[in-house]
Amino acid sequence: MNFSRSKIKNIIFFIIIGVLLFPQTRQPIQVLLHKSLALFSPSIIDESKQIKVENYNWELKVEDGTIFNFEDTKGKVVFVNFWATWCPPCIAEMPSMQLLYDDYKDSIEFVFVSNEGFPVINKFISKNEYTFKVYNALTKYPEHFNVSSIPRTFLIDKTGKIIIDKTGAANWNSKAIRKTIDKLIL
Repeated sequence: MNFSRSKIKNIIFFIIIGVLLFPQTRQPIQVLLHKSLALFSPSIIDESKQIKVENYNWELKVEDGTIFNFEDTKGKVVFVNFWATWCPPCIAEMPSMQLLYDDYKDSIEFVFVSNEGFPVINKFISKNEYTFKVYNALTKYPEHFNVSSIPRTFLIDKTGKIIIDKTGAANWNSKAIRKTIDKLIL
């Protein structure tokens, strides 16, 4: 049987569509796609356009019920990430965040926020061997975060300026991000 190039392309196209229709294969393919898109690190906001977080009044809790007040991060470098276990771009960028967390957990505050229940979060964290702490918000986040889609990540300097505001997957373990953090923690 002799197949033309267009027939082969059509067959491949229909196979891809078919694979995407099945939930078992859809998420891994989406994660792989977002990982390839997340090869680049996010860029720093131009200094003239950086917004300063004025309101730190935000309460979060960890699984054991301990309350964390975002006010405690004032004067520190803070990495805030809004995410979910079902979100392919979130899943795609998590390994780079874990690597960043491993090296900077004693130097900056990491605030990973999800609105999912802790049983779901813990299963995901355990399965992927992540070691960072995850919070549920108890009160509304400060208006400067304005989260309408996830993942949404912010890097805030010691004075409260939002240095990076990134929606979508990114490589958080890049040399550029590390260099930026190194400057901020001095």
